[in-house]
Amino acid sequence: MAAAEADSCLQSFELYEAESKFYILGTNTDKTLWRLLTIDRMEPSELNVDEDSTVHSQSDCLDLLKVLDEDHRSTGGVKFVTNCFGIIGFIKFLGPYYMLIITEQRKIGDIFGHPVYQVTKTAMIELSNSKTKPQLINSKDENRYKKLLQTIDLRKDFFFSHSYHIMRSFQKNFSDPKEGWELYDTMFVWNEFLTRGIRNILKTTLWTVALVYGFFKQDKLAICGKDIMLTLIARRSRHYAGTRYLKRGVNAEGRVANDVETEQIVYEDMLGPRQISSVVQNRGSIPLFWSQETSKLNLKPDIILHEKDKNYEATRLHFENLRKRYGNPIIILNLIKTREKRPREIILRREFDRAIKIINSGLPGEDHLRFLHWDLHKNSQSKSTNALQVLLKVAFEALNLTEFFYYQVSPAQRTEDYLNLSATLKNGFGPHVCDDNNNCGNADYVDDLDDISQDNTCGSSDPGNGIAKDSSEVNGSAQIKPLKFQKGVLRTNCIDCLDRTNVAQYAYGLAALGHQLHALGSLESPEVHLDSPLSRHLMHFYERMGDTLALQYGGSAAHNKIFSAKRGHLKFAIQSQEFFRTLQRYYSNAYMDAYKQAAINLFLGYFEPQVGKPALWEPESGDEHVLDDDTSKLMKRARSDGSILNKSKTSMSSKGPNGMLNSAFTGSKKEGQYPNQSSDSMHGMSSTSDSVSKLRYTPTPSHVKHISCELDYCNGSGDSNFLDLDWLSASDNERSKAISTPDVNIPTDNAVDDVSSGTTDDQTIDIQAQGLSKDFVQWVNQGEAFWY
Repeated sequence: MAAAEADSCLQSFELYEAESKFYILGTNTDKTLWRLLTIDRMEPSELNVDEDSTVHSQSDCLDLLKVLDEDHRSTGGVKFVTNCFGIIGFIKFLGPYYMLIITEQRKIGDIFGHPVYQVTKTAMIELSNSKTKPQLINSKDENRYKKLLQTIDLRKDFFFSHSYHIMRSFQKNFSDPKEGWELYDTMFVWNEFLTRGIRNILKTTLWTVALVYGFFKQDKLAICGKDIMLTLIARRSRHYAGTRYLKRGVNAEGRVANDVETEQIVYEDMLGPRQISSVVQNRGSIPLFWSQETSKLNLKPDIILHEKDKNYEATRLHFENLRKRYGNPIIILNLIKTREKRPREIILRREFDRAIKIINSGLPGEDHLRFLHWDLHKNSQSKSTNALQVLLKVAFEALNLTEFFYYQVSPAQRTEDYLNLSATLKNGFGPHVCDDNNNCGNADYVDDLDDISQDNTCGSSDPGNGIAKDSSEVNGSAQIKPLKFQKGVLRTNCIDCLDRTNVAQYAYGLAALGHQLHALGSLESPEVHLDSPLSRHLMHFYERMGDTLALQYGGSAAHNKIFSAKRGHLKFAIQSQEFFRTLQRYYSNAYMDAYKQAAINLFLGYFEPQVGKPALWEPESGDEHVLDDDTSKLMKRARSDGSILNKSKTSMSSKGPNGMLNSAFTGSKKEGQYPNQSSDSMHGMSSTSDSVSKLRYTPTPSHVKHISCELDYCNGSGDSNFLDLDWLSASDNERSKAISTPDVNIPTDNAVDDVSSGTTDDQTIDIQAQGLSKDFVQWVNQGEAFWY
């Protein structure tokens, strides 16, 4: 095997130390090829690393260790420290550099046979030694920075792959291959800053892992005798990342808060993958300059719209970035309120609408932003509207415009060495020379969804439908289906891009799943019942994703009232759950977020400590959010044991409370983009019934509602240039079939609106036990609301 192949697959490492140097030996899966990295310890305030260009065999490696031990015999020789699975990066505060490494990993899935891992243990290694350490600053500030970094729990929601470019969508990996340095420069690699030093020196990414922060879940579905692998990935941007009230809207570079790319991958799980499909959607904060002041008394702080970008330049930059990443069209689904007694959300709704129309007025028609402003809160309360049904209509129309990625491996490629797809996939993640490492075995990554694999979801929606005939087999001869690309993206937002947004993303994911399985030949038609087993399985995926992203950004699990009601949960149980999630989110936002934001800024390199300069927690530091002593004391109690990095040479304990890292950033001038194919004319959908009878909806171009809209308002309200709102809300019976779902008329805005007499006595006691103010208890008893 060539040295280049070994380089691309180093995934197991051994760390050794001598008085003056650290040595890292890296090897491939079967430990036949080894490389050596040397880290100097004599100048620990500077990062000095050197890579030996020689490729060693295992026997050579043993001889090399003996030679190194002899060289350091006078100072105690060379000692083994720990096994590890890659370098997270290097960081310094006011004294020496620290090396951050992964000491344990857990397999959580794979993509085309390429393992995906979650970080389970890490270690923090100080580069200084006994001689150089006394010369360094060992102040309270140094220790405080280390403790601050420890609040970031890398064991929670960080994942990576040694052999697959997990920070990029499958379509980007296929159509716009990147290698090495460029991969770390994408918006979804959270340790880009931490690895920048070693990458600048070595000009390689051989020794580091690229960490993605967000959500990863995978399971195998049995559909008509076929094993179908379903994977859901959420990637948080590292640009403008932070916590809920401390990162809102857009920054001057066009980066938005809580920017998350969601990818849904479906492929046949068989010896030699035959077909694969993926689809991507996006969520992100409303791209205007706006904010909310964190308050310990007011649970619904006012929304403040800042008038510093009258020409909407930052908004333009944001959508230009989306277009570079995904192509045209950009479809905006805005779910915030259109009616309020006290104007809050509608302030942003009107300004966002104005910004979109002004931007469109300066763009050619093919580049126009497609938008739909649809009040999910109001419509979910309406007895005449089925919110999920309407969202499915929108999803089908969006899919008609953007389509999705589909690729079929040719029969010539389906050999025993089926993963040797590098020539076809163009990006080198083909030859499977990086198998699952022997420390992980066949780890269980199903995550308590055993019932999915037991259900045999067959056909399309109706039980009578048999499996669709594999269209790759026609008249006994193999026919290759044409390659398809996604062009453009659906961007969904509410106020927080958490609760309402997640419901809409589920609807889009369900519509896409039907199309994907239909393309794979597993369903006769692309429609899936909302009350089918497959729909329930996917709902569980999106519900888990929503909870994870909400914890990261908002401090509590998501408000899942629609999902809970869909499963038939009791109204009181739903109210109780939503109430305590409201309480948890309020507490996190008011008391914990400043500390979490500071830790994120430190981890991502947005604040770099310097000797003689104000510390991060000092007002003079220039940091946007200064920590106070009370916040520091709270976080000291809340921090998990060794949650991110443990100074000891042994790996961190896997025990401890859930981590509390929040945020999202990511983006880069070097990001790959989807093929920017010219968008077709407006694809259409048929008129359909909104009734809740067990019907099925199929889009057809025969009932298209074409809409042309420049700067003026469409339909009198200006709510859409994407769909006809009268058609969207229509309840006629023009077709006899539509997607069915029980009517879910549950408020999606206020977590405790339905508690008519305030809280129960037990809830009041629980609130008081938190040590919260009497004003807050009174506020809760008045039945106010917190969820947007």
